[in-house]
Amino acid sequence: MSGALNDARSVNTNRWETRQMVTMAILVALGVLISFIDIPLIPGVDWLKYDPSSVAMLVGTFVFGPLAGAVIGTLIALIHWSSAGIWGVVMNIIAMLAMGLPAGLIYRRNKTFRTAVIALAVASVVMVAVNLLANLVVTPIYTGMPVEAVIGLIMPVLLPFNVIKAILNSVLTLLVYKSISRVIRPERKQSACPVPDTTERAS
Repeated sequence: MSGALNDARSVNTNRWETRQMVTMAILVALGVLISFIDIPLIPGVDWLKYDPSSVAMLVGTFVFGPLAGAVIGTLIALIHWSSAGIWGVVMNIIAMLAMGLPAGLIYRRNKTFRTAVIALAVASVVMVAVNLLANLVVTPIYTGMPVEAVIGLIMPVLLPFNVIKAILNSVLTLLVYKSISRVIRPERKQSACPVPDTTERAS
């Protein structure tokens, strides 16, 4: 009898891990789908366009943690930007990770709306800084543009584009996260199955 109770207490299920993988795949598919929404943000600069695919990554980050968010963001970048060549993929992976990792690391400590706002604000600053540095390194290789020319684009083009992009990602994530998380948030694993209390109370 005691062995049966021990077996009952030790029963554990990995159903939610399977559900997490399926949900992450859905978020990747959603991110790839909405990545085709290209919106130019800077007049006259058609080669810099905003797409909301980072929102799918950030939702996954807030629900499942920074590592899962990094996987989601990397897969979205690999699938959508593979046609743009290796440097297009690299730049988009950098942008995804630069925003997703800081946001996820901060938010997981205290999952409140206030923390989400702080996490996204910090992540936005990190993303803008990292993207500008990445542009200085990658853009000359990718386009053949001299570094001096890229530096000259920072203030009028690259900085405002990345700031607007970060703000849009943050606002959209705050708007949709709560409703989406109610559907996809995994249940916590039970470390042990509950055992009914069969002790008789004295009358």
